[in-house]
Formats: sequence, C-alpha cells, structure tokens
Amino acid sequence: MRVLTLCLRGTAPAGGYWITRTGANNNTTSGYLSPHTNCLTLSLSRSNLASTIAANRSGSKRTAASRYRFFSSATTRPHPFKMVGSFEYNPNPGRVVFGQGTLQKLPDEIARLNLSAPLLLSTPQQVDQAEQLKEILKGKVAGVFTEATMHTPTHITDKALEYAKAQGADSVISIGGGSTIGLGKAISVRTGLPHICIPTTYAGSEMTPILGETADGIKKTRSDPKILPGTVIYDVDLTMTLPASMSATSGVNAIAHAVEALYARNTNPIINLMAIEGTRALASSLPQIVQDPSSTEARSSALYGAWLCGTCLGSVGMSIHHKLCHTLGGSFNLPHAETHTAVLPHAISYNAPKIPEAMKKLAEALPESNGDAIHGLNVLLEKLQVKRGLKDYGMKEEDIDKAADIAVSNPYWNPREIERAPIRELIRRVWAGEPARADL
Repeated sequence: MRVLTLCLRGTAPAGGYWITRTGANNNTTSGYLSPHTNCLTLSLSRSNLASTIAANRSGSKRTAASRYRFFSSATTRPHPFKMVGSFEYNPNPGRVVFGQGTLQKLPDEIARLNLSAPLLLSTPQQVDQAEQLKEILKGKVAGVFTEATMHTPTHITDKALEYAKAQGADSVISIGGGSTIGLGKAISVRTGLPHICIPTTYAGSEMTPILGETADGIKKTRSDPKILPGTVIYDVDLTMTLPASMSATSGVNAIAHAVEALYARNTNPIINLMAIEGTRALASSLPQIVQDPSSTEARSSALYGAWLCGTCLGSVGMSIHHKLCHTLGGSFNLPHAETHTAVLPHAISYNAPKIPEAMKKLAEALPESNGDAIHGLNVLLEKLQVKRGLKDYGMKEEDIDKAADIAVSNPYWNPREIERAPIRELIRRVWAGEPARADL
C-alpha cells in the first residue's frame, strides 16, 4: 500500500474537481477534491488502484511522478452506477414567469392568451393588491371579487360564479395565497376560464392540479389536470411585505409538499430532485427571513423553493400529512398553513420506520439535523418561532377523538398502516404543541 498526496496552490473552486491519476502501467484511480480544500490523498493498493479518497487541509507538499487530469465538477467525471427502479413521470404543463418586478408582465400574459375581460380575485385583506392589478391593466377588467376565504367554501364559489357570469368575465386572475388561488381554481374548473395565478405566499397551491373545497363542515379534495392554473407569475417584490410569521408557516407548508413527495407511492427521480432542492432552499432561507424580512436574497430563495415544492405536490399523491391537515383544517376551521406547520414533524415521525431512505434524504436537506430528520424539523420550527400547538388556533381538547375518528374513517394509501391509537396520540401531540418524537 502506498499513499500519494496531491496539493493545489490555493483551493478548489465551488463545485470542486475530479482528479484522475494514470500510473506508469496505465492503471488509473480517481478522486474528488471538494470545494475550498487544497489537498487530495489517494490510497493505492497493488491489487486494486481504485480506493477511498480523503480530502484535507494538511498542507503536505509531496507529489509523485504520475500523470493527472483535472475535471471540473460541472463536466463529465467518473460517476458510480446506481440501480434505478421503474417509475412514471407526467410533467404538469404550466407556464411560470419568475423574478423581481414580473407583475408588470401581466398585460403581456393577458395579450398572449388573447384575453380582454379578466375577473380579479382576492381576500378582503388583499383588496389593495387587486386594485394594483386593475391599475396595471388600465382598468380593463370584468370586475373585482374580494371575498375569497380559507378552505374554499362552496357557497363563496357559487357567489363568485354568479358575479363572473354577470360581468362577462373571460378569465380569472387570483392574487394572494391558497385561499384566493383555491377560489380561482374552483371557478376555472367549473367554467373552463383560463386562470392566471399571482402568489404572494410560499404555500405552493398555484403549482398543483389539486382543489380542496369545504361544504357542511367537510373538506373534500380532488385532483384533475383541468384544475392546474395555466400561468403563474412569481414576483419576489410581492412577498417583501409578507409578515415574518406568515412567511414561516406558509414556507413550512411548502416544505410539507416536498417531504411527502419523497415517499409518495408514485414518486420518481425528477420529483425527488425537486423535493430536496426545494426543501433545502426554504429551510435555509426561512430563518433568514424571520431575522431580516427585508432580505431580497432570502425572499427570492424562498419563493424559488416554494415553486419547486408546489410542483412536487402537483405531480405525486398525498399521504398521512396532507390527509390529517385537511381533516383538521376543514372540520375544525383551523388556519391552513399553521396546521401544516404543526402537523409536519409528527406526521414524519409516524411514517419514519417505513421510509428510511426518504428520512435520510430529508435529513441531508435540513440544516443542523445531525442526520436525524425529525430533529432537523424540530430545530427549524424553533428557529422560526412559530406556534406549534393547534390549541393556540382554537382546537379544543375534546376534538381530539373526533379528529382521530375522521382521520381513520377515510382510507387512503400511506407507507405505514393507519392505526387509530397512534393517530390519536399524534393528534394529541399536535394539539398540545409538543416537539415531535420518534416513538409513535
């Protein structure tokens, strides 16, 4: 056994280098010099020259009379083979416009679709933003409907449909979070009118062909390609005034989409890549937003992550986390994003024994996880300073049993069998706001 150490002047750039050594007998071995390090040690065995690599900052100046080739990590390099299983991937055909100041492109999007009478939608709290859209469109709108509310109650949808018909609307434009986007979806799927979304939060609903509607206290969810908005305009500037607390909960709501996509029954490699990238972007940027809500860089990263995470939910099925959130939110009128935030670490702890690979990937995407995804989520929520108990949002302790009954009465796929006793304990912990533990 002999050891060769190769050192660079300076350090490897971001992305690093792959280094291939060719010996006198033309046998080769290769290794990866990681970013911001300057030495690579190649351990060479007589029987097998392809051995383990260790990068360090030892400063050793020893080299050997061998031939070396350097490959940027962005170019072709040796790559281990990995068995890829069977999968299906159906990309959702939506148009995305992303950046700062992109709201000003709305007239171009209207013209591109050959529209002339859009109905503007908002919640009562975002009337000013709806009026801003009207100004950008120089008043050329069918009307403004400002009664969108959470969980998309069908009686509000019916009222909006009557107004759209009376005003002769040829399209809908929703500006806001999941409440307004949900109303836009409900109108669009019933009428066939084109739907342009302008999200102002990180919830990700705009990228999904999923619609949740509430009637008589029961929230039902359905998926249909016709529900997917045709155009989404992401304008970072619109998120700059989103309060830190709302930024945190809507961001965790988006992370929840990605987390469930990692272990969905119909997951695939493309969605896994999006899920990890989206989670990493949000988990890194949300604490920065809480500390400095004016950070454009953090806001941009969070909105980018929200786009990726929303795409994940729109491409695969849902499991226990989303089912529980729909049960709790729709049946007990709990706020949507806050419910997702409270439930997520506990839902993951419930499924953890059955999804080891997904837990490993999630841990890698969460800062300070120390290899434990549940711990990583607990740390993230602590940094975000959010309320973690549903009792803080109006859920009563006596509702725990009712929620458990509803959750187990509607069968759905989940990697772990749905059992009432641990589900009830999960809901109790969420109600109380306890940190998640891996013992459900």
